[in-house]
Amino acid sequence: MEAIISASELAVDLAGEHPPVVLDVRWQLSVAKAAGEPPFDGRAAYAAGHVPGAVYVDLDRELAGAAGAAGRHPLPDLAGFGAAMRRAGVSAGRPVVVYDGGQGWAAARAWWLLRWTGHPDVRVLDGGLPQWRGELSVDVPARVEGDFVPVPGAAGLLDADGAAALARSGVLFDARAGERYRGEVEPIDRVGGHIPGAVSAPTTDNVGPDGRFRPAGELQDRFKALGADGAEVGVYCGSGVSGAHEVLALAVAGIPADLYVGSWSEWSSDPSRPVAVGPEPQ
Repeated sequence: MEAIISASELAVDLAGEHPPVVLDVRWQLSVAKAAGEPPFDGRAAYAAGHVPGAVYVDLDRELAGAAGAAGRHPLPDLAGFGAAMRRAGVSAGRPVVVYDGGQGWAAARAWWLLRWTGHPDVRVLDGGLPQWRGELSVDVPARVEGDFVPVPGAAGLLDADGAAALARSGVLFDARAGERYRGEVEPIDRVGGHIPGAVSAPTTDNVGPDGRFRPAGELQDRFKALGADGAEVGVYCGSGVSGAHEVLALAVAGIPADLYVGSWSEWSSDPSRPVAVGPEPQ
């Protein structure tokens, strides 16, 4: 099953007899903003214009649990997640396409959660809403209840101990910016640095200037050069959002990977866990 879909392919599918459910997951990471600058409002962005028929999904409320010891975006309560997906019209037998504002991180989080909980056909709009060439709608579609019931997968998910072990036995990619990996800056979490043994692989390097993923062959070459050549692969980031985007890039490259959802926000919250700094995995 393909992990991504182009805007032109989505337009064709939406005009067909069996259109996919489309989820709008526009979101931005909350960091310190200039005085007087309001936080990003994904629901307002949706109301101002969205792919016709799309349903808005709130990442912070519906694709993650409450922030705490398990990280800033831990796994959501699965009963609540399932209810949110059914309200959005998601059914097991109907394809789903997810998009965001172009960065791809939020859409990838929804893709990963749906795939991990058993949906067989989920794709991300490559490049997000900026790639859409059709008309935008301000209409909220009539609610059609879906039947999707999430069933967590036996694989695909790492906890802190599993991530630490994989950094030694396979390859654990750190999807954050290089300066955060090296510990030079840390704008959000308690301390900078990385999980010992992890390899820096910023997810921003997986896309081109237009926000679309680089060709599968280029991604394969990149990840293999970083150590994913037959090894078991895991990914983490700050809080399990941009890391999902790297897992998606790996899927485009044909490389399966697990996600450490708690990521650095969970790892660094415990002072007893080791922290490495500098450009090398250590």
